[in-house]
Amino acid sequence: MKKQQRHQIILNEVHIHNRVLLTDLSGILKVSMDTVRRDIKELDDLEKLKKVHGGAVSNGFNIYSDRNREIYELGSKTIIAQKGISLLNKGDVILISGGSTNLELAKLIPQKLNLTFFTPSLPMAIELLNNVSESDTVIFIGGKLSRRSQVATGGSAINILSEIKADICFLGTGWLDVNEGITAIDWEITQLKKAMIDASKRLVSLTISEKLSTTNRYKICDINALDILVTELEPNASVLDEYRERGVKLL
Repeated sequence: MKKQQRHQIILNEVHIHNRVLLTDLSGILKVSMDTVRRDIKELDDLEKLKKVHGGAVSNGFNIYSDRNREIYELGSKTIIAQKGISLLNKGDVILISGGSTNLELAKLIPQKLNLTFFTPSLPMAIELLNNVSESDTVIFIGGKLSRRSQVATGGSAINILSEIKADICFLGTGWLDVNEGITAIDWEITQLKKAMIDASKRLVSLTISEKLSTTNRYKICDINALDILVTELEPNASVLDEYRERGVKLL
């Protein structure tokens, strides 16, 4: 495979999932780790992505970046966010993780709904504070902050979640498959998201359709734990049939 093709595949993976590991890319590209490492460095030098220990992240992975923040498939994510807004009711307690699509939802929060938001994501907490009305409440779930994702993890965050029962959880989703469920790349984030699911009455995934039928290392939940799947597609799209058959509501 030529370098240009490898670079395009790497960028596609980073844009869709925000974070990728060298080991995964080596398997996808069927090349050595050294080759992938060189490719990542070249793409970082071109400011196409950000090289991190063990892999790479997209330039828009978090809101604190020296580079202009890039949002992959912004049009689709805006459509998804607008659909997600329709699920909110006055007085709801909302548990929301980070992720670029969830951040787009935070920008569209209606006024005067008297909402209470809990989030372990520092970027999400800041986005909410910048957008919600004074009648809304934003509570940051503290704990050990992940340097890459700027999300609080560990026992402190999970203990706080054990005391919450939110009306709805908007769970940031990196990988989603009808058979393997929702999976993640990071063990601590997996444990945090499991606790978020346990702390919620309804589980919602806002995700672009390119993430469907993708999996990673650590399982967060089975697909039947998901109440509502929101994509940019029409709910009757054939690619969503298997999810509908599993009892997932489509929006």
